[in-house]
Amino acid sequence: MTDLPAEHGAAVTDRAILTGSAYRTDKDLAARQSLYQWQQPHYDLPGIVVEQLQHTHGMVVDIGCGNGKFLARLRQDRTDLRLLGLDISSGILSDVPGPVAVADAVRLPLLSSSVDAVLALHMLYHVEDIPAAIGELSRVVKPGGKVIVSTNSERDKSELNRLWERAAGDVLGVEKGPARISLSARFSLEKAVGLLGSCFGSVETTTLPGTITVRSPEPVVAHLKSYRAWAHQHSVPFEETVERAREIVVEHMERSGTFEINCLGGMLVCIR
Repeated sequence: MTDLPAEHGAAVTDRAILTGSAYRTDKDLAARQSLYQWQQPHYDLPGIVVEQLQHTHGMVVDIGCGNGKFLARLRQDRTDLRLLGLDISSGILSDVPGPVAVADAVRLPLLSSSVDAVLALHMLYHVEDIPAAIGELSRVVKPGGKVIVSTNSERDKSELNRLWERAAGDVLGVEKGPARISLSARFSLEKAVGLLGSCFGSVETTTLPGTITVRSPEPVVAHLKSYRAWAHQHSVPFEETVERAREIVVEHMERSGTFEINCLGGMLVCIR
């Protein structure tokens, strides 16, 4: 996946879109998260975070906590920790047990060197000024503290990218339609090490490859529809393209029985 066109990148960071549509509730986020239930090998991402924090005590802040998936696991497994969830969308925080607060990643309401660990999981690509946000992560964590970041590779879910381009091309009557929105392109796994290394002395990456195998088109369709907040950025009729994608997946399944999607994500553990 190449870099997004400028207008796509702007849409991915547009606060009005993020708070008013994409993450006004957790509906679309949950749809994207649910696709991974068909992935092998299966990664218990909250469990990986718990393991990474096994020697951490004190306060942990989840920045861009979304629907609180990781906070919930930490509350269950690490009752000794003091936890705080921050997100720019008050709507998505409405069902997340507190303490939570609305906050911007480039202006964190935290004292310098006040936090024992910070989570920034699949969210830095939504920040307009990524280096400034990384600087804030470094500022608030204590010396020797951990910052755990996650994102996807530029090669992640390439089958869905090709599916969208084919479906969009069919709708428009051209050989290949415009690319679909890629949320992680601005802060891909390939770019993350260099960006984080500017503020942290140690950055260790764990890659998480896998294959999602589905036997019904519905999980794929739900995933594609979860990008509806950016529908006007696709330069193609959104609903019509999703339905054409469904037909293509059905045709593929009639031939092979399944539809496979190759995934490549990763976690980066940074030490200040």
